[in-house]
Amino acid sequence: MPEPAPLILTLQMDEAAFATFDGLRRRHFPEALNHIPAHATLFHHLPGEDPAGVTETVTALARAQAAPEVAVTGVRFTGRGVAYALESDALTAFRQRVAAAFRDHLTAQDRQGWRPHVTVQNKVAPETARALHAALAQDFEPSHFRAPGVLLWRYLGGPWERVATIAFGDAA
Repeated sequence: MPEPAPLILTLQMDEAAFATFDGLRRRHFPEALNHIPAHATLFHHLPGEDPAGVTETVTALARAQAAPEVAVTGVRFTGRGVAYALESDALTAFRQRVAAAFRDHLTAQDRQGWRPHVTVQNKVAPETARALHAALAQDFEPSHFRAPGVLLWRYLGGPWERVATIAFGDAA
């Protein structure tokens, strides 16, 4: 029997931030490869065999957390794409608590250092990415948004299926 597909945990953005990032992603991400909306990944691989248990654990941790303010601090060139860098001490602390709860289940990718970001372009030629990076960086102004919660997804080999929307304590 095949192993259940992993679960992915992403940040839920307020409506305005999501509309901005998702619009950029739809404009600049290769259409044939763009199976998912704009997102900021907290974890790439949580245990897929226990979605109810993962949801319960993340919900308990989120309820104890106020909805964090997230700063959009810059535009990052990624080699074959472009992402917006994010910063939030409260979000980083929340991610550390989730990591501790799933310590025995984390992949190497999820154990390594975390650099929160929203990718708006990926899997393009470096020259294409450099051009978009230059254009977005030229007009960039730092901003911030409120994150009302997190989203839990099941990875389906390209597209994702939403499993749960989990609100932070003061956003519930």
